[in-house]
Amino acid sequence: MAPGVRIGLAQIDTTVGDFAGNAAKVVAQTAKAAEQGAQLVVFPELTLCGYPPKDLLELDEFVARCRSALDQLAENAVFRKTPALVGFPERHGGPGAGLFNAVALLQGGGIAGIVRKCLLPTYDVFDEGRYFDAGAHPTVMEIAGARIGVTICEDLWNDKQFWRQQRYLRDPIEELAGRGAEAIVNLSASPYAVGKPQVRRDMVAAAARRHRLPIALCNLVGGNDSLIFDGRSLLVSAGGEVRRELKAFAEDLVVDELAPSPAQTARSARPMQEGGSSIICDEIAEPTPGALAVVAAYESEFTDESCSDLADALTLGIRDYTLKTGFKTAVLGLSGGIDSAVTAVLAARALGSANVTTFAMPSRYTASMSNDDAELLARRLDVHHRTIAIEPIFQAYLQALAPIFAGRKPDVTEENLQARIRGTLLMAFSNKTGALLLSTGNKSELATGFCTLYGDMAGGLAAIGDLSKTAVYALARWFNREREIIPARIIERPPTAELRENQTDQDTLPPYDQLDRVLRGHVEEHLGAEALKERGFSEDLVRRVLKLVVQSEYKRRQAAPALRVTARAFGEGWRFPIAHGYRH
Repeated sequence: MAPGVRIGLAQIDTTVGDFAGNAAKVVAQTAKAAEQGAQLVVFPELTLCGYPPKDLLELDEFVARCRSALDQLAENAVFRKTPALVGFPERHGGPGAGLFNAVALLQGGGIAGIVRKCLLPTYDVFDEGRYFDAGAHPTVMEIAGARIGVTICEDLWNDKQFWRQQRYLRDPIEELAGRGAEAIVNLSASPYAVGKPQVRRDMVAAAARRHRLPIALCNLVGGNDSLIFDGRSLLVSAGGEVRRELKAFAEDLVVDELAPSPAQTARSARPMQEGGSSIICDEIAEPTPGALAVVAAYESEFTDESCSDLADALTLGIRDYTLKTGFKTAVLGLSGGIDSAVTAVLAARALGSANVTTFAMPSRYTASMSNDDAELLARRLDVHHRTIAIEPIFQAYLQALAPIFAGRKPDVTEENLQARIRGTLLMAFSNKTGALLLSTGNKSELATGFCTLYGDMAGGLAAIGDLSKTAVYALARWFNREREIIPARIIERPPTAELRENQTDQDTLPPYDQLDRVLRGHVEEHLGAEALKERGFSEDLVRRVLKLVVQSEYKRRQAAPALRVTARAFGEGWRFPIAHGYRH
């Protein structure tokens, strides 16, 4: 490998199924990179069809249209000067799923080569084994006079000296180094979670040091359904130094040199071979425990940086979900409580104040301070704010139900009626105006069932559904770091649903500082009752919380998609049965 290859990392926000729009971004970014002297441009995983396409891959028409778009894209004149690596689903006629998660080298007016993903993740939110077959071997390509190992996302995530426990029996990077690769490029779609960006940096740097290979990772950016991709593409030297990191939560393009170390250059002068080892540097003394332990500890370490990341991630997630689903505006209930306040701030950041409408819907139990605080926040955010008193509607419900409720005392039924009235009103506004309804429930509520089906759970997106109550408070304080946006009283007063007299959340739930620690251990770290008790939690607390989690599964199945920002969110990455006999 000569002095190095000038490589362009084109970190773009793709939309699933928008072949023309995604292709246009590929052409535009390749042209920009060419102007900066790029000899190769790298895009994110499954560039052309968007990630993750899920069961659209089961449609032959979808795959065929994507391939047609790829063939047409390859003919563009921009690739005659500057080649590019573009991801797509490749149909094959052999046994298995019939598809590869693949990358095409667009060069010289056509497709000069194809690489197939070797490691297919099937954990957490990933289900690639459902759709794809694994590539037989990793591929080294001759590009711009260099031997470049081309990999796809998970292919880079199985270094036996970085992870304490490997998920797969093979390490494609080790194989590529043994076959004479002088550098590694990786087309990635690595979803965001708090703490994960540092894990990603450390992992790529460790692989580069171990094999004395420079690594360029181009990561997807943007929101697709519940997943948020943070970008932060990386260019890492052969010594493990992070030389360039692209923007977080925004499209970006960087062109820089991908240069090998002298030791690797001498070694790679040998002919390519199929096997071999490449461990030519000191081994890491102690493997890391992996991403889960790093990410799961975030709630006890709220800093300006982590809160800034959360705010930017959720802002991007709301914006992309709204626009990619065809909405332009949003609506939510503004109760005067902490959850709706944080959701309103995020919505205004994501869509602009003029595109957000909030509703106060007071009942007989609503304190005047709640109405005042909601109105004050709405003025500060400059969003449209309306008020609909629900007391007449509530009275009508009670009168209609009185004959069949005769002889029964008021209970949670009457509380839920109020929440359902509010949900109905918000959905009516959504239907009439075409505004996306944002539900405002948090992860602690979803975990314990402290929410009402067809009431406060109504909506098209659970914007903060993966934030614990603890995290919601931390984010609220962060929003107020320079000036008071959220009225201080909203943050300081005890949380309450205001569905009966003198109600507080702690009438029903354990204190949130205790509850959230147990939930974090169970939901995000996969700990059962015994393991949680070993951490010092009382048996009563553990059994009470886990019982609530189990009996609320049916509610979560009917919840709006929640934007994922932790190691494990409710939704695609959480797959528990509703009907079962297991008890913690």
